[in-house]
Amino acid sequence: MKFTIVERKTKISDELRDYAVKKVEKLDRYFTTDSESVLTFSELKGRQTAEITVKQGQMIVRAEETTTDMFASVDGAINRIERQIRKNKTRLEKRLRQGAFEKAAAHAEQMAESEETYELIRRKRFAVEAMSVEEAMLQMNLIGHQFYFFRNADEGNVYSVLYKRANGGYGLIEGE
Repeated sequence: MKFTIVERKTKISDELRDYAVKKVEKLDRYFTTDSESVLTFSELKGRQTAEITVKQGQMIVRAEETTTDMFASVDGAINRIERQIRKNKTRLEKRLRQGAFEKAAAHAEQMAESEETYELIRRKRFAVEAMSVEEAMLQMNLIGHQFYFFRNADEGNVYSVLYKRANGGYGLIEGE
């Protein structure tokens, strides 16, 4: 596993760096050796955030945890990643390393109780209009949705999704 460590508005100690790398290395049992990990540490108003992103091929697993202690943030982010992997175990088994879940057999009973099922509840079809991003923002706000699917006329009618971000503002996802 390859590691990239990013420090945003903070400087981390060697002890924390070693601790985080050691914790993320434990995720090796799920991933093959060609995976890459990005550990991002940041601090804002006394809140310390650890963000861990593991990428293997096209599969990306990401978790973020904010606490008052960076070590606790690292532990929380690792726990979230492991929870995501266990929760989606059946879908991920083909992509992850052989035998990755053998150690997790002891937790199988607990996971069976808390495992979510994914079910398509509703399917909707509609004509996808070509419009500018500003028009899509207006349309999304008019209908009161959190996202809006449209063809971006400013970028050659590429399919795009406009969405409201949790921290305010808008985001845009564009197809290729």
